[in-house]
Order: sequence, then structure tokens, then C-alpha cells
Amino acid sequence: MEAGEWLWGYHPSREIVGEYGGDLSGRCIALGVTGSVALYRSIDLARLLMRMGARVRVVMTPAAAEMVSPAVFEWATGEPVVSRLTGLVEHVTLAKVCDAVLIAPATLDIIAEIAGFRASKPVSALAQEAAGLGKPVLIVPAMHGGMWKRASKLADELEKQGFHVLRPIVEEERAKYPPVELIAWWAEAIISRGRDLEGLRFLVTAGPTREHIDPVRVITNPSTGLMGVSIALEAAFRGARVKLVHGPLSVYVPEGWRNYLEEVVGVETAEEMMESVLARVGSVDVAIYAAAVSDYQPVETSRVKIPSRKGELTLRLKPTPKIVARAVEAAPGVVHVGFAAETTSSLEELVKKAREKLEEYMLDAVAANNVLEPGAGFASETNHVIVLTWRGEKLEIPHMHKRLVARRLLDIVARLARSGARPR
Repeated sequence: MEAGEWLWGYHPSREIVGEYGGDLSGRCIALGVTGSVALYRSIDLARLLMRMGARVRVVMTPAAAEMVSPAVFEWATGEPVVSRLTGLVEHVTLAKVCDAVLIAPATLDIIAEIAGFRASKPVSALAQEAAGLGKPVLIVPAMHGGMWKRASKLADELEKQGFHVLRPIVEEERAKYPPVELIAWWAEAIISRGRDLEGLRFLVTAGPTREHIDPVRVITNPSTGLMGVSIALEAAFRGARVKLVHGPLSVYVPEGWRNYLEEVVGVETAEEMMESVLARVGSVDVAIYAAAVSDYQPVETSRVKIPSRKGELTLRLKPTPKIVARAVEAAPGVVHVGFAAETTSSLEELVKKAREKLEEYMLDAVAANNVLEPGAGFASETNHVIVLTWRGEKLEIPHMHKRLVARRLLDIVARLARSGARPR
């Protein structure tokens, strides 16, 4: 069999490509692996990128190839691995064929080499060639804490040169390799959108609120917070500075996710969320209200547990404050985007209710979803929304994972932010 036929032929590992769907479909990613002890995690990263639709080609430094056999990465990806450069000039070919280069983990040595315009290793040569061709080069450092103090200055220099750097999670005197889910999400966002939100400041709300009946009983709703957290992280990965105000979250988010947001504030009640939003909304360009705020709260809250043996219990409720209305009034120059979770029998009714909310609160846009639709309500990883804007647009984001819904919603919000908030 000719080398070229084997290179692009069948391999069982390729059967997972596109399993999860996403914006990496049809793209080729050259995954650079260097001699950090964290490199074993890049096996899982390669497989996840493949499941998100990418074809992954691995390039290793000699040190990495000594620590983990290239055969392992060949098995994982179904593609031959480059661990040394030959007369086939593999770095040139891959830089041209692939859509992006992702170096994870990146050691101090390789970061210094790339920042210094050197190319003595397969990974640094690939990065220099791809950067020269205008391809995105993404770098994920991982090393001991003392080395990171030095490397962080080089990371700043790399960003000035146009490289993308995902900062490590620094704890226990180590600059740790972030969870592979976060790396893959970040890579997908950068490769598909770049840093198109750089320079914008966002405020995002997420999750439910709780209103106490007594110290152990609350009024709340099934929101997990996934939609709001997805919007916040997606915006941050695309270059925005993001403040997140959230109620009690019950969604799984990979460890260290808060590191990529400018500020994360946890609250419990609608009153607390309103106070936190109003304290911050005047300092941002865009506010997105994805939280499912309780609409009612008890008129009176018992300071002690109400005995269950009392039998029937009658609660008097009063409306909670309308956070969106107060925020729009407080910061009229901000682009305000609301959410409308409705129960409707038709698309026309959903659009009608969304338009009413858009105009009642003088919002710039409303994202509406029908929670009766399977996979489009609370506690679901997916959503399906209709977005109405004050300019008269009606845009549909079809049923997909919430990180992808967040991406498409932010595409719309970015256009609104560039043109300025609606007149109020």
C-alpha cells in the first residue's frame, strides 16, 4: 500500500468523527504534543475533537515521543504521527492541509522557541509555518508554577504576535492542563469564530433563584444554569470580558471554568440577583439575562421550619422585582438581551409572547423557547430558540447543544453591539 493511500485510508478510530456534532465538522486540526507530564491527557483531547467533527493529525516533539509512544496517538486518531521532520517537510504539508494548529500541552521550552521565532522541533516548525500562512495557532501551556511565572510573560508576547493562548489553571504551585472539555470548546470557538468579541464587556445571568418559605423549603424552578454559563464561557473564549451573576447551579461544568471569566458572583434570591446586576450593568456593553428568576416570593418567610404535621399550608405570594426592567432603566445605552421561556401551542404564539416582552421592556433582542418542546426546556443539554430583535429580525437557532446555541446567539448579539443599543 502506498503511503498516501494509507494516510487517508480507513481506520476504525475514525468512526467516532462527528459523533457529537459541532462546528469542527470537516476541519483538520494539527495537534502539537510536547514533553509535559500532562501529555497523556491529549489522547482524550484528540478523541474529543474528533467526536466534535475534526480530523486530527498529531505532531510530537522528541521528548514527548519518549514519554508516550507515537503509536498510542496513531491508534487514537487513525492517522500517522509526525515525531521528526524528514525530507517530506511534514510541517509544511500539515500547515497547508490543516485549518488550525493546537499545541497542548505546551512546555516552557516550546513556548520560548515559538515566541523567539525559532523552529528547531517538529511542533515549533509547524507553528511557525502555520502562523506565517495566517492559520490560527492555539497554545495550551502546562508546567510547574515557577516555570509558568516565566512562561506567562512569553504567553503575553505570543498573544501580541497573534497566537491564541488558553491560560492554565494555576493551583498547588502548578500551571495545570485545563479539562479537555474546556480546551475543545475553546478551540472550537476560536477556529470557527476567532476573537470577534474582543473589546466588548458582557454581563450574563444564569441559573434559577430561590425564595425561602422557611429555612429548608424554597420556591424555585428546574433551571440548571447551563444556558447562561454556556453564553458566558463562549463570550469569554471569543475575547470578551465577562461578568457572570448566577443563582444556585446544578449543571456539570468542567473544573476551573471560572478562571476564564472576569468575575463570577453567586446569589440565591431575586433581590440578591437584582442588586448584583444593578451594581454591574452600567460598566458593560452587553447584558444577557439567561437566568430563570422566580416570579413570586412569599409575603412572609418563617424563621424556623414549619412543622409538616400542621397539614394544609396556605402561602401568600407577591411578585419579585423585574430585574430586566430595572437594568434597562439603569443602563439605557447597554445592549440588553432577554430570554423568554414560554409554554405555547404554536410557533406563532411563541413569537407573539416574545415580541410583547421585547417591547414591554424595550430590549434589544429576546431569545424565546417553548419549554414544552422536548429538548428545549429546563434541565436539557440542548435548546431551540427564536430570536427577535428590535430591528424587526426574526431568526431561528435550531435544536442543538446549548454551547452551539450560545455561539449563534452571540453572533446576533455581536451585530447588535456593533450597531449600538436601540434608542430609549
